[in-house]
Order: sequence, then structure tokens, then C-alpha cells
Amino acid sequence: MKFLKAAAAALALSVSMSAVPALADGLVGISMPTKSSARWISDGNSMVEQFQAAGYTTDLQYAEDDIPNQLAQIENMITKGVDVLVIAAIDGTTLSNALENAAAAGIKVIAYDRLIRESGNVDYYATFDNFKVGVQQASSLVAGLKERFGDGPYNVELFGGSPDDNNAYFFYNGAMSVLQPLIDAGTVNIVSGQMGMDKVGTLRWDGAVAQARMDNLLSAHYTDKQVNGVLSPYDGLSIGILSSLKGVGYGSGDLKMPIVSGQDAEVQSVKSILAGEQYSTVFKDTRELARVTVGMVNAVLGGTEPEINDTTTYDNGVKVVPSYLLEPVSVDASNWKEILIGSGYYTEDQVK
Repeated sequence: MKFLKAAAAALALSVSMSAVPALADGLVGISMPTKSSARWISDGNSMVEQFQAAGYTTDLQYAEDDIPNQLAQIENMITKGVDVLVIAAIDGTTLSNALENAAAAGIKVIAYDRLIRESGNVDYYATFDNFKVGVQQASSLVAGLKERFGDGPYNVELFGGSPDDNNAYFFYNGAMSVLQPLIDAGTVNIVSGQMGMDKVGTLRWDGAVAQARMDNLLSAHYTDKQVNGVLSPYDGLSIGILSSLKGVGYGSGDLKMPIVSGQDAEVQSVKSILAGEQYSTVFKDTRELARVTVGMVNAVLGGTEPEINDTTTYDNGVKVVPSYLLEPVSVDASNWKEILIGSGYYTEDQVK
């Protein structure tokens, strides 16, 4: 029912946005962080498709997680004379000078999914409810722990996202709003004692870094006990974590696979869920985020105000950036087909 309501809301939003006339000669610069994640490829493709359908020309660039490269690409887009910039920043604190140049040229800036920090030249922000993503990850982790390991207490380890990505803190804080009361009550035991983004963050969302850290946690803290669950904020980290766990025998014999969360519903992780390895993920429909972004561009270039549903949450250090937040959806073995196949995001052949 929640999914149907979300779909209806998305349909209503797309209808309202299609009523705004597009500028046929508008040039939109789209700066994406990397092609190493299937999620960002999907984002880029969705935006190009929908911007072009609305009559815009697009310049899509991927920076491959190289900050100077992203800065150079954005400066090049400014020189080309784009009408608006849509930016998913690698490091949300490094773009201030480039955005000053954009503002001087009269170019509007929309932060896409990742908040751009320390700049007053960010006009709008299109994203998902990132705190809720963390709540969903932790809630699914707790549900899985109860299902697989009974009433507890549970041995759990925490992983965070990249410390230079503002979203990583929302994911972590959302998750801890669920887990901290259980930690305080002794139901959840962080065996390593490693808590806080300064200790659990994973630079650049690198799955190999997460796997190496999980290896170290297992050798240092789990030689005589078993890990029951791992909070992972992203599917790419989850795959690395699972590789580490399987490498020491979890998921075989008497060692039950720990509950491992995730995010982005990447194909490899959906397959892992169906195989009984990764427990859950969080689905963020990039098609809907692209629709919201196209609507924002239509509005700002048409001289009207975009549709906004949050004006308090996202303070970037200089200003509170007006935002539109979409609803994330928790996905596991019980609802993957309804959410991912039923919405047309994947075909069944892609995930089997």
C-alpha cells in the first residue's frame, strides 16, 4: 500500500512538472561522480533521457571520483555556457570557487542527491529522505537479527559511508536513532567498540576498503565469538563485507550468515538477497529523482519557483538549501519483486 501511494504521488508530481513548459534551447550540464557504481550510471542515463524528452540539450560528464577532474569538468561546462548545472559532488566541500564562477555567469545550480557544502551559490537540492534511509537500514537489520538469531543479545559491527559525502552522516545518524537505544539496553553489542563516523567511515564508498576493515574486525574481535549483523550503508560496501564474511566460513556449516544491510538495490546485491546472503537494501528510484530535477530546471529557467517540500533540514554551512525529498523504500526477499520488478525498474531476467 505504501508503495502504491508513493507511485501515485510520483505520478501526480510528474504530471504537475510536465505542465511547466520546457526551454527547447536550454543546455544542462550534468556532473556525476563516477561510473564505478551502477547507481550513478542509472542516474546519468535517467537524467539525459528525461531532459532530452523535455527539449533540453545535455552535457553529461563523469569525474571517476577524481576531485580535480570534476572541478575541471564543471569549469568547462561554465565556459560552454550551460544554463544550469546539476551536480552530484564527489566531495561536497570543494566546489565553492567553481560555483562562484557559475553565479557570476548567471548559471543556476542544483545539488543532486549529495548536498554541496560551504557555498551560498547552491540554489536547490534534489534528493531522498536520507535520514529515513538510515532508519530503514537499521530497522531492517534489527528485524533480520530477530528473525535469524532470536531475542539476542546480538554482536554487531557498524560501517559508514564516505566522510566527504554529507549524506553519509544522515544515513549513520538515522541508523543510530534506531540502534543506540538497543546498544544502551545491551541488546546490541558493538564488539569492536568502533562507533562514530570518524571511526567507521569508508572513504569514497570503496568496497575493497570495507572488505579489508571487515577482515581486520573478524581477526581482532571474533576469533572466539560470532558476528550476527553488520550495518552497511551501501550495496558496494555490503558486497565487500560479505566477501570477508564468506572468506572465514560464514554462511556455511554452523556459521549462519550475519544480517547485512545495504542501499541502492544494485543488481549484484539483489541477486545476493535472493541467494540468502545480503539481507536487505534500500531502493531509491533514480527515475523519480531525475523527474524532480527536470521539474526544478523547468521552473528556474522558466522564472517560477520549483516544487519544494523541505526548507529546514539541509544547512550547507552557509545557507539552508531549499530541497525536494523523495521517499526511499526498504527491500528484502519478501517484497523485491513487487518493488523492483513491479515498478519496471528491473526485469526479472536482470536479477535472476
